[in-house]
Amino acid sequence: MKFQRQRREEISINLTPLIDVVFLLLIFFMITTTFTQESHLSISLPDASSEPRAVAAETDSIDVVVGTQGQYSVNGQPLVTSDAATLKRAVVKLTGEQRDIPFIITADAAASHQSVVTVMDVAGQLGFKQLSIATRKTAE
Repeated sequence: MKFQRQRREEISINLTPLIDVVFLLLIFFMITTTFTQESHLSISLPDASSEPRAVAAETDSIDVVVGTQGQYSVNGQPLVTSDAATLKRAVVKLTGEQRDIPFIITADAAASHQSVVTVMDVAGQLGFKQLSIATRKTAE
């Protein structure tokens, strides 16, 4: 009895489905990507190792102090509540339409980051351009 030999088919890997899947994933990630526009506030940070510069009279600058519990004080006057609207009203009351005066933020080391960011956000919304963060000289 003579059996016919089976022919061996050439083994080949078809890459077409793999390429299709890769292109579909690429298209999916391109479509689902979100592009956000972030508004940036330019800040001039003072050097902590330099000598403190002289600040003009109290009416020539806005000094916002952030306490440890997030309470605000504008030019030495504590605010009733610690929200952005109250802070904005207090700053507008002191400055009126003047926006070219220095805006100085002094925050306690234990103050929450959110409280400081709220002050920076209010300064940006009102259009202040001379924003500074007060530091103290490091002990050497």
